[in-house]
Amino acid sequence: MSRMPTLSSPFLLGFDEIERVLDRVAKAADGYPPYNIERVPSDQKNPDRLRITLAVAGFTRDQLDVTIEESQLVIRGRQREDKGREYLHRGIAARQFQRTFVLAEGMEVLRADLKHGLLSIDLVRPQPERVVKTIAIAEHE
Repeated sequence: MSRMPTLSSPFLLGFDEIERVLDRVAKAADGYPPYNIERVPSDQKNPDRLRITLAVAGFTRDQLDVTIEESQLVIRGRQREDKGREYLHRGIAARQFQRTFVLAEGMEVLRADLKHGLLSIDLVRPQPERVVKTIAIAEHE
C-alpha cells in the first residue's frame, strides 16, 4: 500500500521538502537525553527566543558538540570508558548520544551554556520583513 503524503492538499504547492523533514523527525524518536523546549521572553539584551535544555549530567564541555548541519541543530555527547575504575555496581553508563532538532529557515543559535549538568541552547528567529508585491495582469486580445 502506498503512503498518502501528509501535505497532499492541492493548495499546498512546493512543500515536498517539509514532508521529508517531517519523516526525518519521526525517525529520530530516541528519548536520551531528556530535554525541555521553552519560550524565553525578551529582555534588555535579547529578543524573544527559544531555549532547548538537555539533561547531560556527567558530560564535560569537551565531551559535547553543538553544530548546525544542513538546517539541523545537532547535539552530540561522547563519553569514554574509564578502564582504571573497578565498579561493584554500575548504574550510570558511559554512553554516546546524538539529539537532532530541525531548524526553520532563518533560525540562529545565540549561545550554548553548560551549568549544573544542563546544556542550554538559545535560538532566535529574526522577524521577517513584511512584503506585499503587486502582480501586473497582462491583457491579451
